[in-house]
Amino acid sequence: MTYSLPIETDRLILRRYLETDYDDLLKLQSSPEVTRFLLYDPKTPEQVKESLAGRMADVPMDTDGQALTLAVILRETGQHLGEVTLFVHNADHRTGELGFVFHPASHGRGYAAEASAELLRLGFEELGWHRIIGRLDHRNTGSAKLLGRLGMRQEAHFVRNEFLKGEWTDELVFAVLAEEWSGTRK
Repeated sequence: MTYSLPIETDRLILRRYLETDYDDLLKLQSSPEVTRFLLYDPKTPEQVKESLAGRMADVPMDTDGQALTLAVILRETGQHLGEVTLFVHNADHRTGELGFVFHPASHGRGYAAEASAELLRLGFEELGWHRIIGRLDHRNTGSAKLLGRLGMRQEAHFVRNEFLKGEWTDELVFAVLAEEWSGTRK
């Protein structure tokens, strides 16, 4: 499968990570505020180095479990705002998963929606996927609202299904099909 990078929007550049992005990724992944609803705890500098190496790798996106994570950069200033990820959920069934993580200072400006919409486009138009899901902690209401604005519908609410960071948490699952997504594009 092929896809085109970088992706440019009116305000953003979505590109592969570079070695020079280490400090920005460290700020993102070591923050308790950022990782509150994520599957991992704040990362150490060494863990962030490993994470960065994985993000810089060339990924064909044709095998279950592969992930393409792109740095989201503000075009005007070059500031690292966060990242968006597409995961291959099931290659045989052409399904993927969308994820996003942004610095708290960039919240509320529509950057996550703008970048995530481009990853949905990439998944459906360039990778030929049939379905893309989004999964999140039910307490992460901002991300749930964002998935809804992207045209994804809530399909599941799993009650106390994961034990994370010392407590049982609920998980919400959102999804959109290719034909539904293309019908919502402007």
